[in-house]
Amino acid sequence: TESKYHRHGGNLKTRSTELGSAVTESSLTAVLPASTPVKKSIVLSSESRKELAKQAKVTKEERRAQIDGRHKYLISRLADGIDLSEQQVEEAIISDDKFQLIEQFFVPSGLKKLLFFYQDILQQKSNASLRSDSSTNSLPQKKLFITMGSTENFTGTCAFFLRTSDEVITASNISQEVNFGMFNCPNGNTLQGLEFFFSQIVIPVLKSQQNWGAVKEGLKNSQIQNFLYAVDKFVGTLSSSRQNIEDKIQLTKVDIDIYVSNLQNPSDCITAG
Repeated sequence: TESKYHRHGGNLKTRSTELGSAVTESSLTAVLPASTPVKKSIVLSSESRKELAKQAKVTKEERRAQIDGRHKYLISRLADGIDLSEQQVEEAIISDDKFQLIEQFFVPSGLKKLLFFYQDILQQKSNASLRSDSSTNSLPQKKLFITMGSTENFTGTCAFFLRTSDEVITASNISQEVNFGMFNCPNGNTLQGLEFFFSQIVIPVLKSQQNWGAVKEGLKNSQIQNFLYAVDKFVGTLSSSRQNIEDKIQLTKVDIDIYVSNLQNPSDCITAG
């Protein structure tokens, strides 16, 4: 492949006789002075893009074939909670690179939680090239994706599934063994979202609970009362933490000139003080 390099206003522009050629740092340093900065970029050929798309399609169809009653239960809950169609949720799940976490959630003594975020992420306008430098050609777009909860910033809606035991999750027991819930993070305020979730959903449900399993006295039991008190206290901690963060100290700006302009002697300084 023959490539020509031209300078325009100090910027290096590459023109190649082949659409799929890759410009590497070593090829540039052969024709540029050592002090010239080089941006690393990888341009995929049309054949490479077609191959990647083909592989992605095969992977998606393999995952689609794995979907059973358990997956359909998750998809149904997500579709109802996030207001998406079940087809949209299914497509998002089988396209996710963390799809294997679902199976790890189903196995005996598997993952205790399965998290989904539904929020704005930056999408590239064009995927014709993959660049190592940050691109400004991106737009926010809502996306549903699987997450561990520790790698992505939470800015939208969190949907979660929690196991209640270490039993294997099957299509027949998933509704009894798995709990589903959601909470929002308005304007990126996680504390406010948690506070609302506990105060408006969790606590009212707990206080109206009639069946506490082996605890026959129910709400009259001292352990149950201590538990509910601890939950109330936790919500109070969330509320005070949020208020401490939001209510920042604002110091009043003072015009010092009116105090120092007429200072003539030490006694004036004392009076001003």
